[in-house]
Amino acid sequence: MISNPDLSYEKKLWIAYQYIAGLDEAGRGALAGPVCVGAVILPDDNPHLVRTLSGVRDSKQLTPRQRDQLAPRIKEIARAWGIGFASADEIDALGIVPATRLAASRALEAMSFLPDFLLTDFRLELPELDLSQTALVKGDQHSLSIASASILAKTARDKLLVELDPQYPQYGFARHKGYGTLAHCRMITKFGFSPVHRKTFQIKSHLI
Repeated sequence: MISNPDLSYEKKLWIAYQYIAGLDEAGRGALAGPVCVGAVILPDDNPHLVRTLSGVRDSKQLTPRQRDQLAPRIKEIARAWGIGFASADEIDALGIVPATRLAASRALEAMSFLPDFLLTDFRLELPELDLSQTALVKGDQHSLSIASASILAKTARDKLLVELDPQYPQYGFARHKGYGTLAHCRMITKFGFSPVHRKTFQIKSHLI
């Protein structure tokens, strides 16, 4: 079902907080490449914001072309935005959840100023930060801030995997973006891991 996120959560929070950042990740379940987190602070003084960002929703419900068209609009309208990565080596060393939180911290550090409240997708809580925050189940389907962040994370990570493709052409990163497709799993079995693979992740045996 196609979601239509809105500003219901943000409007309640804007009563007490001025700068609310939505956060979401991309690439958590991939076999190769980094995990990426986007962070977006939308303006609280634009009465036409939902209409201006029409089409913004959970990045998984959009085509690559739609995401690529929406990402510049989000960056232009946002009061601040940031993108952070955690590498495959960091994922192997820390585990996927701590590495995702590391990427989220880097996304916040990349912003032109820090928010005073975080709206995060579920399992992206940042308890180590002294910031008020709420994690929403399927947040990218409900919150326009989180949906915007999901698009920035997805487009940034996809772009990086396309750029990695010529370095490791045998794996087909430009096609599957590091996820565990049948073709990708077979290439790992044939060629082994590349430097950008997550060596602690298990390849599903039924796909090989």
